[in-house]
Amino acid sequence: MLIPIKDIKLNPGRRDAEPEDIKKLADSIAELGLLNPITIDQGHTLIAGRHRLEAAKLLGWTEIECTVTDLQGLQAELAEIDENFVRKNLSIIDFGNLLLRRKEIYEMLHPETKATYEGGAYRGNQHSEVGEKISPTSKGFVQDTAEKLGVSPRTVETQIQTAKNLTPAAKEIIRGSDAKVTKTNALKLSRLEPEQQEDAATQLVAGEIDSVDDYKPYSVGNKVYATFEESVADLKNPDKDGTCTPDMFLIALDGLIDNFHRDFAWYGDPECVAVFPQISQEQFEFVKKRVATVTTALEGLVAEMERSKQYEA
Repeated sequence: MLIPIKDIKLNPGRRDAEPEDIKKLADSIAELGLLNPITIDQGHTLIAGRHRLEAAKLLGWTEIECTVTDLQGLQAELAEIDENFVRKNLSIIDFGNLLLRRKEIYEMLHPETKATYEGGAYRGNQHSEVGEKISPTSKGFVQDTAEKLGVSPRTVETQIQTAKNLTPAAKEIIRGSDAKVTKTNALKLSRLEPEQQEDAATQLVAGEIDSVDDYKPYSVGNKVYATFEESVADLKNPDKDGTCTPDMFLIALDGLIDNFHRDFAWYGDPECVAVFPQISQEQFEFVKKRVATVTTALEGLVAEMERSKQYEA
């Protein structure tokens, strides 16, 4: 059905079309014609085909072929999101935000599929008994999205985790930079403490570090410095008491253990756990030996404290 372009409306807040993509698409349409009509609802609000619509405007068209659908509200928004996913130039932040919104909409439309992950298995919610299998006709969000994108369910879960845990400040730093931030680095950023994400993201997009693994927060115990220079100045302060006190000892040890737990949590993530069955017996023995060195060191520290103070057990 041909619809006057001037009658087609856009939803407020809809993503802007990319000028470069519009020009390329306009050239293609001029040569081959419009191969796929755009999709609008009964009220002539655009659901899918923003770039095709803008390309038609660029070509000077006054009418465009449309498919009119009965989709309304959340279903229409879901269709719009799915169309955006096929774009190759979506930033990792925009992709993640779309993924979060898709999850929210999908679970509102299909509440029976909403589930939580407990003890290594998905459990039902108030719409399904615990342990009850979801109807074969009702796919969970992860499965449905994985099929739509042509990726594994684990990939969808990882990208959701990244988008959910990145702070707004870190997202803006990444989005506002021309630097390419990989999915791996974005995931690692999301695992940092919120106050560290902005600092690490700034260093990453500035090229000061190549990976989030290279990020070293400037801290002593639980005191975090804004810059490395600030930490050095504090250490060189002639008025600073450098004597190790019980409080300083506890702060430093507590900070060390906090950092350990934060970094060690990564090894319990699904992507790591999936590797466990592939580890050989020889590699497993190596892991046990290395873990034992940590245990031995900590036990040695406690034993030395007990000897020096003769604490009661």
